[in-house]
Amino acid sequence: MTFDFERKQRIAIIGGGPGGYEAAIAGAQLGAEVTLIESTGVGGSAILTDVVPSKTLIATADAARSIGDAGDLGVQFYARGENGKPLKPEVAINLLAVNKRILALAGQQSEDIREQLLEAGVKVISGHGRLEGDEAVVVSTGPKGTDFDRIEADTFVISVGASPRELPNARPDGDRILTWKQLYDLESVPEHLVVVGSGVTGAEFASAYMNLGSQVTLVSSRDQVLPGEDPDAAKVLEKVFRRGGMKLLAKSRAEKVVNTGEGVIVTLSDGSTVEGSHCLMAVGAVPNTKDLGLETAGVQLADSGHIMVNKVGRTSVPNIYAVGDCTNLVPLASVAGMLGRTAVFHAMGDAVIPFSERRIASNIFTSPEIATVGWTQEEGAAVYKLPLEANARAKMMGVKDGFVKLFAREASGTVIGGVVVAPKASELIFPIAIAVERRLTVDQVGRVFAAYPSLTTSITDAARAMHGVDLRGRS
Repeated sequence: MTFDFERKQRIAIIGGGPGGYEAAIAGAQLGAEVTLIESTGVGGSAILTDVVPSKTLIATADAARSIGDAGDLGVQFYARGENGKPLKPEVAINLLAVNKRILALAGQQSEDIREQLLEAGVKVISGHGRLEGDEAVVVSTGPKGTDFDRIEADTFVISVGASPRELPNARPDGDRILTWKQLYDLESVPEHLVVVGSGVTGAEFASAYMNLGSQVTLVSSRDQVLPGEDPDAAKVLEKVFRRGGMKLLAKSRAEKVVNTGEGVIVTLSDGSTVEGSHCLMAVGAVPNTKDLGLETAGVQLADSGHIMVNKVGRTSVPNIYAVGDCTNLVPLASVAGMLGRTAVFHAMGDAVIPFSERRIASNIFTSPEIATVGWTQEEGAAVYKLPLEANARAKMMGVKDGFVKLFAREASGTVIGGVVVAPKASELIFPIAIAVERRLTVDQVGRVFAAYPSLTTSITDAARAMHGVDLRGRS
Protein backbone atom coordinates (compact mmCIF):
# COMPACT_ATOMS: atom_id res chain seq x y z
CA MET A 1 0.00 0.00 0.00
CA THR A 2 1.30 3.47 -0.89
CA PHE A 3 0.42 6.66 0.95
CA ASP A 4 -0.25 10.04 -0.59
CA PHE A 5 0.84 12.52 2.06
CA GLU A 6 -0.72 15.41 0.12
CA ARG A 7 -4.22 14.19 1.00
CA LYS A 8 -5.94 13.48 4.27
CA GLN A 9 -5.44 10.10 5.87
CA ARG A 10 -8.55 7.98 5.36
CA ILE A 11 -10.01 5.92 8.20
CA ALA A 12 -12.88 3.44 7.81
CA ILE A 13 -14.54 2.10 10.96
CA ILE A 14 -16.85 -0.93 11.03
CA GLY A 15 -19.11 -0.75 14.06
CA GLY A 16 -20.45 2.32 15.86
CA GLY A 17 -20.26 1.23 19.49
CA PRO A 18 -18.15 3.05 22.12
CA GLY A 19 -14.88 1.93 20.49
CA GLY A 20 -16.06 2.87 17.02
CA TYR A 21 -17.51 6.29 17.69
CA GLU A 22 -14.64 7.29 19.97
CA ALA A 23 -12.18 6.23 17.25
CA ALA A 24 -14.17 8.24 14.70
CA ILE A 25 -14.15 11.41 16.80
CA ALA A 26 -10.43 11.03 17.54
CA GLY A 27 -9.66 10.65 13.83
CA ALA A 28 -11.74 13.68 12.92
CA GLN A 29 -9.99 15.75 15.61
CA LEU A 30 -6.64 14.88 14.03
CA GLY A 31 -7.83 15.90 10.57
CA ALA A 32 -8.49 12.49 9.04
CA GLU A 33 -11.25 11.69 6.57
CA VAL A 34 -13.39 9.32 8.62
CA THR A 35 -16.20 6.99 7.56
CA LEU A 36 -18.20 5.08 10.19
CA ILE A 37 -20.26 2.07 9.11
CA GLU A 38 -22.95 0.81 11.49
CA SER A 39 -25.65 -1.79 10.82
CA THR A 40 -27.91 -1.45 13.89
CA GLY A 41 -27.60 2.18 14.96
CA VAL A 42 -24.98 4.63 16.17
CA GLY A 43 -23.80 3.64 19.63
CA GLY A 44 -24.14 -0.05 18.87
CA SER A 45 -25.53 -2.55 21.35
CA ALA A 46 -23.86 -0.73 24.27
CA ILE A 47 -26.19 2.23 23.76
CA LEU A 48 -29.25 0.55 22.25
CA THR A 49 -29.60 -2.84 23.96
CA ASP A 50 -26.93 -3.31 26.61
CA VAL A 51 -25.14 -0.80 28.83
CA VAL A 52 -27.44 2.23 28.68
CA PRO A 53 -30.74 0.27 28.86
CA SER A 54 -29.57 -2.03 31.66
CA LYS A 55 -28.21 0.79 33.80
CA THR A 56 -31.42 2.77 33.25
CA LEU A 57 -33.42 -0.23 34.47
CA ILE A 58 -31.10 -0.51 37.47
CA ALA A 59 -31.62 3.19 38.27
CA THR A 60 -35.38 2.55 38.36
CA ALA A 61 -34.87 -0.48 40.61
CA ASP A 62 -32.69 1.58 42.94
CA ALA A 63 -35.44 4.21 43.15
CA ALA A 64 -37.98 1.53 44.04
CA ARG A 65 -35.65 0.16 46.71
CA SER A 66 -35.11 3.65 48.14
CA ILE A 67 -38.85 4.07 48.57
CA GLY A 68 -39.03 0.74 50.36
CA ASP A 69 -36.14 1.67 52.67
CA ALA A 70 -37.45 5.17 53.41
CA GLY A 71 -39.29 3.92 56.48
CA ASP A 72 -35.96 3.24 58.17
CA LEU A 73 -35.26 6.98 57.93
CA GLY A 74 -38.63 7.91 59.43
CA VAL A 75 -40.35 8.66 56.11
CA GLN A 76 -43.85 7.20 55.86
CA PHE A 77 -46.32 7.20 52.98
CA TYR A 78 -50.08 7.28 53.51
CA ALA A 79 -53.21 7.94 51.49
CA ARG A 80 -56.59 8.90 52.89
CA GLY A 81 -59.35 6.33 52.58
CA GLU A 82 -63.06 7.02 52.22
CA ASN A 83 -63.55 6.90 55.97
CA GLY A 84 -60.72 9.36 56.50
CA LYS A 85 -58.37 6.76 57.94
CA PRO A 86 -54.83 6.63 56.50
CA LEU A 87 -54.04 3.83 54.08
CA LYS A 88 -50.44 2.79 53.49
CA PRO A 89 -49.88 2.73 49.72
CA GLU A 90 -47.98 -0.03 47.95
CA VAL A 91 -45.10 0.56 45.57
CA ALA A 92 -46.10 -0.61 42.10
CA ILE A 93 -43.83 -0.99 39.09
CA ASN A 94 -45.30 -0.21 35.68
CA LEU A 95 -42.72 -2.18 33.71
CA LEU A 96 -44.31 -1.31 30.38
CA ALA A 97 -43.78 2.39 31.13
CA VAL A 98 -40.31 1.70 32.54
CA ASN A 99 -39.20 -0.15 29.40
CA LYS A 100 -40.74 2.47 27.12
CA ARG A 101 -38.66 5.11 28.89
CA ILE A 102 -35.55 2.94 28.74
CA LEU A 103 -35.76 2.42 24.98
CA ALA A 104 -36.63 6.08 24.35
CA LEU A 105 -33.62 7.19 26.39
CA ALA A 106 -31.35 4.76 24.52
CA GLY A 107 -32.65 6.04 21.19
CA GLN A 108 -32.05 9.64 22.23
CA GLN A 109 -28.51 8.83 23.36
CA SER A 110 -27.85 7.18 20.00
CA GLU A 111 -29.14 10.25 18.17
CA ASP A 112 -27.01 12.55 20.33
CA ILE A 113 -23.90 10.57 19.43
CA ARG A 114 -24.83 10.67 15.73
CA GLU A 115 -25.13 14.45 15.89
CA GLN A 116 -21.75 14.67 17.61
CA LEU A 117 -20.18 12.57 14.86
CA LEU A 118 -21.72 14.62 12.08
CA GLU A 119 -20.64 17.87 13.71
CA ALA A 120 -17.08 16.50 13.87
CA GLY A 121 -17.18 15.83 10.13
CA VAL A 122 -17.54 12.03 10.27
CA LYS A 123 -19.42 10.38 7.40
CA VAL A 124 -21.93 7.87 8.84
CA ILE A 125 -23.20 5.04 6.64
CA SER A 126 -25.94 2.58 7.63
CA GLY A 127 -25.11 -0.90 6.41
CA HIS A 128 -23.04 -4.04 6.91
CA GLY A 129 -19.32 -3.58 6.27
CA ARG A 130 -16.96 -6.30 5.08
CA LEU A 131 -13.22 -5.98 4.54
CA GLU A 132 -11.88 -6.35 1.03
CA GLY A 133 -8.33 -7.26 1.96
CA ASP A 134 -6.47 -4.42 3.68
CA GLU A 135 -7.39 -1.71 1.17
CA ALA A 136 -11.17 -1.27 1.24
CA VAL A 137 -14.48 -1.98 2.91
CA VAL A 138 -17.50 -3.11 0.93
CA VAL A 139 -20.74 -1.90 2.52
CA SER A 140 -24.07 -3.54 1.75
CA THR A 141 -26.88 -1.00 2.04
CA GLY A 142 -30.52 -0.80 1.04
CA PRO A 143 -33.49 -2.70 2.52
CA LYS A 144 -32.29 -6.11 1.29
CA GLY A 145 -28.57 -5.45 1.32
CA THR A 146 -28.45 -5.49 -2.47
CA ASP A 147 -26.79 -2.11 -2.91
CA PHE A 148 -23.06 -1.81 -2.32
CA ASP A 149 -20.57 0.95 -1.62
CA ARG A 150 -16.82 0.43 -1.77
CA ILE A 151 -14.79 2.61 0.57
CA GLU A 152 -11.02 2.73 0.26
CA ALA A 153 -9.03 3.67 3.34
CA ASP A 154 -5.52 3.74 4.77
CA THR A 155 -6.54 2.55 8.24
CA PHE A 156 -9.38 0.29 9.34
CA VAL A 157 -10.87 -0.09 12.82
CA ILE A 158 -13.12 -3.05 13.63
CA SER A 159 -15.55 -2.41 16.48
CA VAL A 160 -18.40 -4.86 16.01
CA GLY A 161 -19.00 -5.92 19.63
CA ALA A 162 -20.48 -9.19 20.82
CA SER A 163 -23.86 -10.89 21.19
CA PRO A 164 -25.39 -13.00 23.98
CA ARG A 165 -24.10 -16.58 24.05
CA GLU A 166 -26.77 -19.23 23.61
CA LEU A 167 -26.83 -22.77 24.99
CA PRO A 168 -28.11 -25.56 22.69
CA ASN A 169 -30.69 -26.76 25.24
CA ALA A 170 -31.78 -23.33 26.37
CA ARG A 171 -32.49 -21.33 23.23
CA PRO A 172 -33.95 -17.89 23.96
CA ASP A 173 -37.45 -17.52 22.51
CA GLY A 174 -38.17 -13.91 23.41
CA ASP A 175 -41.21 -15.06 25.40
CA ARG A 176 -40.11 -16.68 28.65
CA ILE A 177 -36.51 -17.69 27.91
CA LEU A 178 -34.70 -14.41 27.42
CA THR A 179 -31.35 -12.82 26.72
CA TRP A 180 -30.48 -9.45 28.24
CA LYS A 181 -31.45 -7.83 24.94
CA GLN A 182 -35.00 -9.22 25.13
CA LEU A 183 -35.88 -8.14 28.67
CA TYR A 184 -37.17 -4.78 27.47
CA ASP A 185 -40.11 -6.45 25.71
CA LEU A 186 -41.60 -7.53 29.05
CA GLU A 187 -44.85 -5.78 29.97
CA SER A 188 -44.88 -6.73 33.66
CA VAL A 189 -42.38 -7.66 36.34
CA PRO A 190 -41.74 -11.44 36.24
CA GLU A 191 -43.31 -13.25 39.16
CA HIS A 192 -40.28 -15.54 39.52
CA LEU A 193 -37.17 -14.84 37.45
CA VAL A 194 -34.56 -17.58 37.22
CA VAL A 195 -31.20 -16.06 36.28
CA VAL A 196 -28.68 -18.50 34.81
CA GLY A 197 -25.16 -17.11 35.23
CA SER A 198 -23.71 -15.19 38.18
CA GLY A 199 -21.20 -13.03 36.33
CA VAL A 200 -21.59 -9.27 36.01
CA THR A 201 -24.66 -9.37 33.75
CA GLY A 202 -26.44 -12.05 35.77
CA ALA A 203 -25.72 -10.36 39.10
CA GLU A 204 -26.81 -6.92 37.87
CA PHE A 205 -30.16 -8.12 36.54
CA ALA A 206 -30.76 -10.38 39.53
CA SER A 207 -30.22 -7.38 41.80
CA ALA A 208 -32.44 -5.12 39.70
CA TYR A 209 -35.40 -7.48 39.39
CA MET A 210 -35.22 -8.39 43.08
CA ASN A 211 -35.57 -4.68 43.88
CA LEU A 212 -38.38 -4.35 41.33
CA GLY A 213 -40.34 -7.01 43.22
CA SER A 214 -39.57 -10.29 41.45
CA GLN A 215 -38.81 -13.48 43.29
CA VAL A 216 -35.34 -14.30 41.97
CA THR A 217 -33.32 -17.52 41.84
CA LEU A 218 -29.70 -17.11 40.77
CA VAL A 219 -28.03 -20.19 39.31
CA SER A 220 -24.23 -20.05 39.59
CA SER A 221 -21.82 -22.66 38.29
CA ARG A 222 -19.16 -21.36 40.69
CA ASP A 223 -18.93 -21.26 44.48
CA GLN A 224 -19.59 -17.51 44.72
CA VAL A 225 -21.50 -14.77 42.97
CA LEU A 226 -19.22 -12.74 40.68
CA PRO A 227 -16.47 -15.35 40.29
CA GLY A 228 -13.09 -13.72 39.86
CA GLU A 229 -14.10 -10.54 41.68
CA ASP A 230 -12.95 -9.48 45.14
CA PRO A 231 -14.14 -12.22 47.59
CA ASP A 232 -15.07 -9.71 50.29
CA ALA A 233 -17.21 -7.78 47.81
CA ALA A 234 -18.93 -10.99 46.67
CA LYS A 235 -19.73 -11.89 50.29
CA VAL A 236 -21.37 -8.52 50.89
CA LEU A 237 -23.47 -8.89 47.76
CA GLU A 238 -24.50 -12.44 48.64
CA LYS A 239 -25.60 -11.25 52.09
CA VAL A 240 -27.68 -8.47 50.54
CA PHE A 241 -29.20 -10.88 48.01
CA ARG A 242 -30.21 -13.41 50.67
CA ARG A 243 -31.60 -10.67 52.91
CA GLY A 244 -33.76 -9.52 49.99
CA GLY A 245 -35.20 -13.01 49.56
CA MET A 246 -33.11 -14.18 46.61
CA LYS A 247 -32.31 -17.89 46.38
CA LEU A 248 -28.68 -18.58 45.47
CA LEU A 249 -27.77 -21.92 43.93
CA ALA A 250 -23.96 -22.24 44.00
CA LYS A 251 -22.00 -24.87 42.07
CA SER A 252 -25.09 -25.51 39.95
CA ARG A 253 -24.96 -25.74 36.17
CA ALA A 254 -28.05 -25.36 33.99
CA GLU A 255 -28.33 -28.17 31.44
CA LYS A 256 -31.69 -27.36 29.91
CA VAL A 257 -34.41 -24.72 30.01
CA VAL A 258 -37.94 -25.43 28.76
CA ASN A 259 -40.79 -22.99 28.17
CA THR A 260 -43.94 -24.77 29.41
CA GLY A 261 -46.26 -22.07 28.13
CA GLU A 262 -47.10 -20.90 31.62
CA GLY A 263 -43.56 -20.73 32.95
CA VAL A 264 -40.10 -22.27 32.66
CA ILE A 265 -38.41 -25.36 34.02
CA VAL A 266 -34.64 -25.18 34.45
CA THR A 267 -32.95 -28.56 34.74
CA LEU A 268 -29.61 -28.57 36.56
CA SER A 269 -26.67 -30.90 35.98
CA ASP A 270 -27.50 -32.92 39.12
CA GLY A 271 -30.98 -33.66 37.76
CA SER A 272 -32.85 -31.26 40.04
CA THR A 273 -35.16 -28.62 38.58
CA VAL A 274 -36.08 -25.03 39.26
CA GLU A 275 -39.45 -23.67 38.18
CA GLY A 276 -40.10 -20.02 37.48
CA SER A 277 -42.18 -17.68 35.35
CA HIS A 278 -39.22 -16.51 33.22
CA CYS A 279 -35.56 -17.33 32.71
CA LEU A 280 -32.76 -14.93 31.87
CA MET A 281 -29.76 -16.54 30.18
CA ALA A 282 -26.62 -14.63 31.18
CA VAL A 283 -23.92 -17.09 30.17
CA GLY A 284 -21.46 -14.84 28.40
CA ALA A 285 -21.09 -13.37 24.94
CA VAL A 286 -19.65 -14.31 21.54
CA PRO A 287 -17.86 -11.83 19.25
CA ASN A 288 -19.65 -10.59 16.12
CA THR A 289 -16.69 -11.38 13.88
CA LYS A 290 -18.30 -13.65 11.27
CA ASP A 291 -18.72 -12.49 7.66
CA LEU A 292 -16.37 -9.53 8.04
CA GLY A 293 -13.65 -10.79 5.70
CA LEU A 294 -11.15 -10.91 8.55
CA GLU A 295 -9.60 -14.27 7.64
CA THR A 296 -9.21 -13.28 3.99
CA ALA A 297 -7.51 -10.05 5.04
CA GLY A 298 -5.07 -12.06 7.16
CA VAL A 299 -6.32 -10.92 10.58
CA GLN A 300 -5.47 -13.41 13.33
CA LEU A 301 -8.43 -14.71 15.37
CA ALA A 302 -8.54 -16.71 18.60
CA ASP A 303 -10.36 -20.05 18.60
CA SER A 304 -13.26 -18.23 20.26
CA GLY A 305 -13.55 -15.87 17.28
CA HIS A 306 -12.10 -12.88 19.12
CA ILE A 307 -9.68 -10.67 17.21
CA MET A 308 -6.15 -10.80 18.57
CA VAL A 309 -4.74 -7.32 19.16
CA ASN A 310 -1.76 -5.77 20.89
CA LYS A 311 -1.84 -3.02 23.52
CA VAL A 312 -2.65 -0.29 21.00
CA GLY A 313 -5.41 -2.28 19.29
CA ARG A 314 -3.33 -3.32 16.28
CA THR A 315 -4.08 -6.67 14.66
CA SER A 316 -1.72 -8.98 12.78
CA VAL A 317 -2.31 -6.75 9.72
CA PRO A 318 -0.47 -3.43 10.29
CA ASN A 319 -3.19 -1.05 9.04
CA ILE A 320 -6.13 -2.94 10.60
CA TYR A 321 -7.03 -2.27 14.24
CA ALA A 322 -9.78 -3.74 16.42
CA VAL A 323 -11.32 -2.54 19.68
CA GLY A 324 -14.08 -3.50 22.08
CA ASP A 325 -15.80 -6.75 22.95
CA CYS A 326 -14.84 -8.38 19.63
CA THR A 327 -11.18 -8.45 20.75
CA ASN A 328 -9.19 -10.50 23.24
CA LEU A 329 -8.99 -7.57 25.68
CA VAL A 330 -11.24 -6.74 28.64
CA PRO A 331 -14.89 -6.41 27.47
CA LEU A 332 -15.83 -3.04 28.96
CA ALA A 333 -17.33 -0.03 27.20
CA SER A 334 -14.76 2.23 28.85
CA VAL A 335 -11.92 0.03 27.57
CA ALA A 336 -13.43 0.02 24.07
CA GLY A 337 -13.64 3.82 24.03
CA MET A 338 -10.13 4.32 25.37
CA LEU A 339 -8.62 1.80 22.95
CA GLY A 340 -10.58 3.30 20.05
CA ARG A 341 -8.85 6.61 20.62
CA THR A 342 -5.49 4.91 21.23
CA ALA A 343 -5.74 2.93 17.98
CA VAL A 344 -6.42 6.01 15.88
CA PHE A 345 -3.72 8.05 17.61
CA HIS A 346 -1.24 5.24 16.96
CA ALA A 347 -2.28 4.89 13.32
CA MET A 348 -1.84 8.61 12.76
CA GLY A 349 1.52 8.85 14.54
CA ASP A 350 0.28 10.65 17.63
CA ALA A 351 1.57 9.90 21.12
CA VAL A 352 -0.16 6.98 22.84
CA ILE A 353 -0.10 5.17 26.16
CA PRO A 354 -0.43 1.40 25.56
CA PHE A 355 -3.35 -0.40 27.16
CA SER A 356 -2.79 -1.69 30.70
CA GLU A 357 -5.28 -3.62 32.81
CA ARG A 358 -3.77 -2.01 35.89
CA ARG A 359 -5.30 1.32 34.92
CA ILE A 360 -8.87 0.07 34.37
CA ALA A 361 -11.58 1.27 36.73
CA SER A 362 -14.62 -0.97 36.42
CA ASN A 363 -17.99 -1.10 38.13
CA ILE A 364 -20.71 -3.67 38.71
CA PHE A 365 -24.08 -1.94 38.97
CA THR A 366 -25.65 -4.14 41.60
CA SER A 367 -27.13 -2.66 44.78
CA PRO A 368 -24.74 -1.88 46.41
CA GLU A 369 -22.37 -1.20 43.53
CA ILE A 370 -18.93 -2.82 43.37
CA ALA A 371 -16.07 -0.83 41.85
CA THR A 372 -12.46 -1.92 41.42
CA VAL A 373 -9.24 -0.55 40.01
CA GLY A 374 -5.65 -1.73 39.78
CA TRP A 375 -3.99 -4.80 41.27
CA THR A 376 -5.65 -7.08 43.79
CA GLN A 377 -4.90 -8.58 47.15
CA GLU A 378 -3.83 -11.92 45.74
CA GLU A 379 -0.88 -10.27 43.97
CA GLY A 380 0.75 -9.26 47.24
CA ALA A 381 0.28 -5.88 48.90
CA ALA A 382 -0.38 -4.08 52.13
CA VAL A 383 -4.15 -4.07 52.56
CA TYR A 384 -6.56 -2.03 54.64
CA LYS A 385 -10.33 -2.48 54.64
CA LEU A 386 -12.65 0.08 56.25
CA PRO A 387 -16.31 -0.91 56.71
CA LEU A 388 -18.72 1.69 55.33
CA GLU A 389 -20.95 1.53 58.39
CA ALA A 390 -18.25 3.48 60.26
CA ASN A 391 -18.75 6.43 57.89
CA ALA A 392 -20.87 9.30 59.24
CA ARG A 393 -22.56 10.04 55.90
CA ALA A 394 -23.37 6.35 55.47
CA LYS A 395 -25.08 6.36 58.87
CA MET A 396 -27.15 9.40 57.83
CA MET A 397 -28.22 7.64 54.63
CA GLY A 398 -29.06 4.39 56.41
CA VAL A 399 -26.30 2.53 54.54
CA LYS A 400 -24.99 -0.51 56.38
CA ASP A 401 -23.46 -2.69 53.66
CA GLY A 402 -20.11 -2.02 52.00
CA PHE A 403 -16.52 -1.04 52.52
CA VAL A 404 -13.49 0.72 51.08
CA LYS A 405 -10.37 -1.39 50.59
CA LEU A 406 -6.98 -0.01 49.55
CA PHE A 407 -3.92 -1.90 48.30
CA ALA A 408 -0.46 -0.39 48.53
CA ARG A 409 3.16 -1.46 48.10
CA GLU A 410 4.63 -2.27 51.49
CA ALA A 411 7.99 -0.64 50.82
CA SER A 412 6.87 2.65 49.27
CA GLY A 413 3.22 3.02 50.23
CA THR A 414 2.29 3.54 46.57
CA VAL A 415 -1.41 2.89 45.95
CA ILE A 416 -1.73 0.04 43.46
CA GLY A 417 -5.42 -0.78 43.68
CA GLY A 418 -8.73 -0.44 45.44
CA VAL A 419 -12.20 -1.88 45.89
CA VAL A 420 -15.29 0.11 46.85
CA VAL A 421 -18.61 -1.51 47.77
CA ALA A 422 -21.12 1.26 48.29
CA PRO A 423 -23.96 3.26 46.76
CA LYS A 424 -22.54 5.04 43.69
CA ALA A 425 -19.23 3.16 43.98
CA SER A 426 -18.82 3.99 40.28
CA GLU A 427 -18.25 7.61 41.33
CA LEU A 428 -16.21 6.87 44.46
CA ILE A 429 -13.62 4.75 42.63
CA PHE A 430 -12.40 7.72 40.58
CA PRO A 431 -10.06 9.25 43.18
CA ILE A 432 -8.52 5.82 43.77
CA ALA A 433 -8.12 5.40 39.99
CA ILE A 434 -6.27 8.72 39.87
CA ALA A 435 -4.03 7.54 42.71
CA VAL A 436 -3.23 4.33 40.82
CA GLU A 437 -2.67 6.14 37.52
CA ARG A 438 -0.42 8.81 39.03
CA ARG A 439 1.31 6.39 41.45
CA LEU A 440 0.36 8.39 44.52
CA THR A 441 1.28 7.10 47.98
CA VAL A 442 -1.20 6.50 50.79
CA ASP A 443 0.23 9.56 52.54
CA GLN A 444 -0.42 11.74 49.49
CA VAL A 445 -4.01 10.45 49.26
CA GLY A 446 -4.47 10.87 52.99
CA ARG A 447 -3.41 14.53 52.84
CA VAL A 448 -6.19 15.41 50.39
CA PHE A 449 -9.14 17.20 51.95
CA ALA A 450 -12.44 15.33 51.58
CA ALA A 451 -15.72 17.12 52.28
CA TYR A 452 -17.21 16.14 55.63
CA PRO A 453 -19.52 14.38 55.96
CA SER A 454 -19.18 12.39 52.73
CA LEU A 455 -18.61 8.82 51.64
CA THR A 456 -15.25 9.88 50.19
CA THR A 457 -13.89 10.37 53.70
CA SER A 458 -13.72 6.57 53.90
CA ILE A 459 -11.06 6.71 51.16
CA THR A 460 -8.93 9.29 52.98
CA ASP A 461 -9.50 7.53 56.31
CA ALA A 462 -8.32 4.22 54.85
CA ALA A 463 -5.25 5.92 53.36
CA ARG A 464 -4.42 7.64 56.66
CA ALA A 465 -4.76 4.34 58.51
CA MET A 466 -1.99 2.93 56.33
CA HIS A 467 0.51 5.63 57.31
CA GLY A 468 3.75 4.16 58.66
CA VAL A 469 2.12 0.86 59.60
CA ASP A 470 3.26 -2.60 58.52
CA LEU A 471 -0.02 -4.08 57.32
CA ARG A 472 1.32 -7.38 56.03
CA GLY A 473 -1.23 -10.10 56.56
CA ARG A 474 -3.93 -7.70 57.79
CA SER A 475 -7.17 -6.72 56.07
